[in-house]
Amino acid sequence: MGESAATKNNQNHPHHHHHQVRDMSIEMLPQSASNCFDSFDDDGRLKRTGTLWTASAHIITAVIGSGVLSLAWAIAQLGWIAGPAVMFLFSFVSYYTSCLLSDCYRAGDPVSGKRNYTYMDSVRSILGGAKVKACGFIQYFNLFGIAIGYTIAASISMMAIKRSNCFHESNGENPCHMSSTPYMIMFGITEILLSQIPDFDQIWWLSIVAAVMSFTYSSIGLALGIAQVAANGSFKGSLTGISTGAVTETQKIWRSFQALGDIAFAYSFSVILIEIQDTVRSPPSEAKTMKKATFLSTAVTTTFYMLCGCMGYAAFGDAAPGNLLTGFGFYNPFWLLDIANAAIVIHLVGAYQVYCQPIFAFVEKQAAQRWPDSEFIAKEIKIPVPGLGQYNMNLFRLVWRTIFVTLTTVISMLLPFFNDVVGILGALGFWPLTVYFPVEMYIKQKQIPRWSTRWVCLQVLSMACLVISIMAAAGSIAGVMLDLKSYQPFKTSY
Repeated sequence: MGESAATKNNQNHPHHHHHQVRDMSIEMLPQSASNCFDSFDDDGRLKRTGTLWTASAHIITAVIGSGVLSLAWAIAQLGWIAGPAVMFLFSFVSYYTSCLLSDCYRAGDPVSGKRNYTYMDSVRSILGGAKVKACGFIQYFNLFGIAIGYTIAASISMMAIKRSNCFHESNGENPCHMSSTPYMIMFGITEILLSQIPDFDQIWWLSIVAAVMSFTYSSIGLALGIAQVAANGSFKGSLTGISTGAVTETQKIWRSFQALGDIAFAYSFSVILIEIQDTVRSPPSEAKTMKKATFLSTAVTTTFYMLCGCMGYAAFGDAAPGNLLTGFGFYNPFWLLDIANAAIVIHLVGAYQVYCQPIFAFVEKQAAQRWPDSEFIAKEIKIPVPGLGQYNMNLFRLVWRTIFVTLTTVISMLLPFFNDVVGILGALGFWPLTVYFPVEMYIKQKQIPRWSTRWVCLQVLSMACLVISIMAAAGSIAGVMLDLKSYQPFKTSY
């Protein structure tokens, strides 16, 4: 999930390389006159061109990511009744709170109020105070965690390609054990190179590539699940999920909690909702378009998730692997698995950048404000690139982004457990970003009186989601504890 952030960078750097002329023309004329230029919006930025369809595409691209791969496992923990029910629950909550959030895009009046360009801006303009810092911390921490989750997922998929070929050559005789460390290092080096792209305006094509890739591997997973069910001749799985014979009572409870986190992770896109909304043209008001887009994309992703998750469970029952395409439920056709895993890797390479660029931009902006006179931070060294013009190298950017990527890679090598990490991230991001802030901002914005029915219902929703988040976090942390018992750092092999 998360490729749609590529769209928000046009807003963060409004004066980069659009025509200098327009900036002068707006400065020279009074505000009222600048409205007669058709190519600019009410706040003097370039006109937004987004529609219902582009916004839906961005959300779908953002949401259908590697979260898909753990859904069969999550449904296996919960069973045929609770699994789909929990999925519907999460999709409903995401849709509802996204509608609340899209009303907070403009402060005050939904049609003519001042626009907020990012999630933090809207928290700042509506709630203010310490909540802005809390929101920023959680948002950036979550993005940092996602970078780690993606490094793990990418290395697992690279290994899966190597292993499926090794299995194929030895006809399944050789268990093909291998360490994930070299693959994580390869991924890290690629990301260090890519993260030197100074600005993200050039990267809209990445969003398209990523979207195509995520549909490719999700569809292959779905097709293989259907084929497996056909081969079995029946649906596997039970109404209540994994039986307590296979795992102990306590384990069953922890795993069910962890499954909640995995499903929450597969739905979280509130982090970038405002940024997507900022690409939508108006009139009609952005909130109207955004609510339709949210409905459309939530419906599409839920259908897709149901198919992938349920087919995976039907194919493997209790043995559903934590990552559908690398858990080796499927061995053949091995070339198809290789295509799917290659698609995951390409998708994750791009998604990693999209999720880290906001962190990069934030830190670099803070540094420039803190030390305005520093040569190290401000100085750009021009390096001619044959055929491409020149590349502006900035030492601070080079050093800090390299350190950042190295850090995420090292942490990934220390904690290479895909499911548990995904569960923790889902749990941490779900309540504050998807439920708490949208509800608080909505109450403040619409001035809903305390203890009125509406206020009480919103608070109950928020509390219920907090409880779910805590349960999911506890389950995932218990999962990590269990993994750590049989584990040596940097030696994880599959």
